[in-house]
Amino acid sequence: MFGIGLPEAIIIALGVGILFFGGGKIVELARSMGRVSGEFKKGKQDIERELRSDEEPKA
Repeated sequence: MFGIGLPEAIIIALGVGILFFGGGKIVELARSMGRVSGEFKKGKQDIERELRSDEEPKA
């Protein structure tokens, strides 16, 4: 990809994002992505817990 690596591509994408949306929107977007990531992890843990409880023999 034009001889640039991942770190350079990320910096370019952040620069373009700041130009289009402004710094406040970028922070808001990052915060929303963090919340979504946390909810995803919580849901994954709930599913794993449910699967483990189903595997245990019931006496």
